[in-house]
Amino acid sequence: MLEIAASRKVAGLVLGLPVNMDGTEGPRAQATRAFARNLAPLTELPIAFWDERMSTAAVERMLISFDTSRKRRDEVVDKLAAAYILQGALDRMSYLARNDAP
Repeated sequence: MLEIAASRKVAGLVLGLPVNMDGTEGPRAQATRAFARNLAPLTELPIAFWDERMSTAAVERMLISFDTSRKRRDEVVDKLAAAYILQGALDRMSYLARNDAP
């Protein structure tokens, strides 16, 4: 993964954080944070977490609105949810840069 990041001149990594609907962090979120702790010493790239609640549901709604078959939705939903998470993080960074917000 880090070789791919280097070859594509990636500026940072965004990890989807699987937070529970009530905002608490369960075992999946803890595993994601452990993954980041193990990855951090291997790279100088900044690592950010992005709340991934509702990303799959949003992508599912979009695919249904496009009349995508259930089989095709099952094939692409995870990839599109990852793109949705990344786009959310990029949009937030862009907003903060434009508005000098913390």
